[in-house]
Amino acid sequence: MVSRPQGLATRFAAGFVAGPAYPAAAADRRVIGILGLDLPVRATIAMAAVSLLLLVDFTRLAIPADIQALGRSSDALRFQAIERLVLFGLAPALVVVLAFRDRLPAYGLGLGDWRWGIGLAAAGCAVVTPIVMALGSGAEFGTYYGISDAPLGDLIVTNALDLASAEFLFRGFLLFTLLRTIGPVGLIVTLLPFVFSHLGKPEIELFSTLFGGAVFGWLNWRTGSIWWSALGHVYILTLVIVVAGAAASS
Repeated sequence: MVSRPQGLATRFAAGFVAGPAYPAAAADRRVIGILGLDLPVRATIAMAAVSLLLLVDFTRLAIPADIQALGRSSDALRFQAIERLVLFGLAPALVVVLAFRDRLPAYGLGLGDWRWGIGLAAAGCAVVTPIVMALGSGAEFGTYYGISDAPLGDLIVTNALDLASAEFLFRGFLLFTLLRTIGPVGLIVTLLPFVFSHLGKPEIELFSTLFGGAVFGWLNWRTGSIWWSALGHVYILTLVIVVAGAAASS
């Protein structure tokens, strides 16, 4: 006879990996022939759109020169966050609504399995807190992030605008399109643009995005929502900046 603790552990383990199915609709399976290539329409549009939007953001075409001159100051990051709200949030949302003729909650903008989402996000934040604090207090992170320090409320608003938009671009719009087109390997594909969007940041952080991006992608697959990875992402970046700012000013 299975004891109660073992039964609870078994149910927890089963629930932990019980992600929803993402079956392909007819529109997800539709292909277009280009020069002999049969390309899935939605997946091709999503990957092309993400590539273009990342190039615009990376080249800072939408950011005036006087804002660029502020470097990584809090004012410059707020402008960048608004730019990303448009590029990474509004633009892919318009693709979903106008080109895909689909519902935004199907791309992670609903609450999904919020009970597991809150629990997993909270547990993940607790685990990484000492790691983030140790790294944030180092010289490399102090040099890079110290200049971005600002009052906590301002930091949270800036990071929420920036990172919720980024989560939607990578692990909402792109991930959920690919899950219904090529299956779970879509999670691995979304790692590529996410990792390369961190070029120029401290090397430890750059390499950590392989693991962190996979965890965030899995969380979004498991819950069907971007909001819980966005919550964790905002917490981590805010903590890094606060710790780095304190270290830089000491």
